[in-house]
Amino acid sequence: MTIKACQRWRARRDSYRPAGETIQTELYTVEPIREDRIAKGFVLEHHYSGSYPAARFRFGIYRGSELQGVAVFSVPCAARVLEATFGDAARDSVELGRFVLLDEVPANGETWFLARCFRGLKREGVAGVLSFSDPAPRTAADGRVTFGGHLGTIYQAASARYLGQAKVRTIRLLPDGRTFSARAASKIRAAERGWRYAAAELERAGAAAAPEDPGQLRAWLKTWLPRVTRTLRHPGNHRYAWALARGVKLPELLPELYPKAA
Repeated sequence: MTIKACQRWRARRDSYRPAGETIQTELYTVEPIREDRIAKGFVLEHHYSGSYPAARFRFGIYRGSELQGVAVFSVPCAARVLEATFGDAARDSVELGRFVLLDEVPANGETWFLARCFRGLKREGVAGVLSFSDPAPRTAADGRVTFGGHLGTIYQAASARYLGQAKVRTIRLLPDGRTFSARAASKIRAAERGWRYAAAELERAGAAAAPEDPGQLRAWLKTWLPRVTRTLRHPGNHRYAWALARGVKLPELLPELYPKAA
């Protein structure tokens, strides 16, 4: 497999390391992160999404005492996502919800870091890991590229099972290029728990203050969502999976090549 460059992040902006580099493993350690606030703070500061999932396990890659990367293994929004992949082992499986390394980490640091995370997950009794790669580039309203898109090259290098690509869909982007999720919009419409946080995202993008009366939220969203967000036709995320426990069977699909850059 030929890998031309490896993606890195700092302050939500991506950069790339040349693929020929080799990490000096003696300089780094990988440790579980016990305090959620540490992993969350790092992810929110550096990952392009500016969001944090419902974490079950967290690992950090350290150079000395400096945290230079975080992997968050999480619970997906819908349980069926894991059930469709791992069957009866779904309850003991997780999604790789966030994976972010700073631009200081050499090129093959991802696969080295990921392999050690998997060792830690096995010790915790985790049966399988599901991950998604997002191939759709994002831009801010001023045209600046905020996310270049990725095909899951590091997952391919880590011998993941490729499970195909999700359906094409339409997503909405905030002015800074981040996605305003359909789930966030749904929370506002139904005045569900967390709707105020979702509404605040739109307010920061230029929407008027959300009404306090839950009965008016649907109309408010209908007015402001198309004004402060843009639509993007998304080709669908690529899906990858690993079986970490014996006896876990991944879906058998027709032979498919890993997705490659054009």
